[in-house]
Amino acid sequence: MRRIYRFFFPPPDTPAWSRALRLTVLLAIPVAIVLLLPAAWEYSNSPEFCGTTCHTMPPEYNTYLVSPHARVLCVDCHIGRGSFYEQFARKTTHSRLLWATLTENYEYPIQVSSMRPARDTCELCHYPEKFSDDSLRILNRYRDNEDNDPYAVYLLMHTGGGTQREGLGYGIHWHVENKVEYIATDRLEQDIPWVRVTYVDGTTTEYVSTESPLDPAELGEYEVLEMDCITCHNRISHLLDTPEHLVDSALQRGDIPTDVPYIRARSVELLSERYESVEEARESIGGLVEYYRESYPDVYEDNTAEIDGAVDLLVNLWEDNTFPEQELDWKTHPNNIGHRNWPGCFRCHDGKHFNEENEVIRLECNLCHSIPQIVLPNEIEPMLPLTTGIEPSSHRETTWISRHHNEFDATCESCHTTANPGGTSDTSFCSNSGCHG
Repeated sequence: MRRIYRFFFPPPDTPAWSRALRLTVLLAIPVAIVLLLPAAWEYSNSPEFCGTTCHTMPPEYNTYLVSPHARVLCVDCHIGRGSFYEQFARKTTHSRLLWATLTENYEYPIQVSSMRPARDTCELCHYPEKFSDDSLRILNRYRDNEDNDPYAVYLLMHTGGGTQREGLGYGIHWHVENKVEYIATDRLEQDIPWVRVTYVDGTTTEYVSTESPLDPAELGEYEVLEMDCITCHNRISHLLDTPEHLVDSALQRGDIPTDVPYIRARSVELLSERYESVEEARESIGGLVEYYRESYPDVYEDNTAEIDGAVDLLVNLWEDNTFPEQELDWKTHPNNIGHRNWPGCFRCHDGKHFNEENEVIRLECNLCHSIPQIVLPNEIEPMLPLTTGIEPSSHRETTWISRHHNEFDATCESCHTTANPGGTSDTSFCSNSGCHG
């Protein structure tokens, strides 16, 4: 300390050149700080700093790198855009987590505790009033039988959006035009017992779930949340995929051979198992080789390289979607898009949320997408209806889907084929595995 003092406050007999040197150093320090501060700020806002330096987050960082938002900075969503002072103030609020990080005083799996509103993040790139036309979706899937039979699901997605004044404001993005508020009783927002809709004319309607354990008076104890992009698109940048989708995609690409018996079922089974370490996962998945060597020796002999390659791929898929050291996999974070593996849309559109007029939140097969059409190999692609056509008044009632199976009778044959009603054989309109599977 004394040396530092003497350097900046030299004795009177110090040579002039030495005094000049000391003055130069003294002036250079603030100049260097001013010059380096912007670079340091930029680096602290980079995805590399967020994901690998400040706090290592393999699940979040790895999934971010292959997401649709891989070129969007982490801070654009988690801090929000703004001036230096605004962003700095927001960052300081996260300093409370620094001690927890240093002392490892936190629990797994890690769940986000707060996010910037979508209007400050998503809507800066995605204009909320934009209308989106219907779009065709083709979902390639495979069955769990010996031949791994492929099939495709065809449907039109009614994304919609836009504004009512433009004659639009319908479809999935109807929620953008109309204010929707809700109460969630759990941190992951999977249990939503109360919903309030405010229409463009200012009128409101409240819906309460018949299965809610809460008394209406107790609802006031919970925070009222407003629906935005993240209510549904909550995993858009950090998606951990399901074993079924991972295997189907690999089969469709040809990375896993489709002519190996039961390989779809066995692959999904292995990826669905819980392993305590990467080593345990590799050993278990590697057992697929022994399975085919013993159960299908001829098949293994003819497809040795393909089966070995499938094992390597499955190990990589497991490592990309499961992180045992953080107790995290595809099941720990619900994906609210759709309603196949998680409640998603059915958190509200479940036929159980009633208003005072005994009407439910709309639950219709063709509200957000057309009725799925199952197409088997060598079949001609279906003629998907562009409109719903003429429907009986009963079909437009808000409770129709939840009770239609109880009202099935001979009159249904006037419009639909009805073999095996309620089944999944795809032999008729009423045995659609895309609906009942």
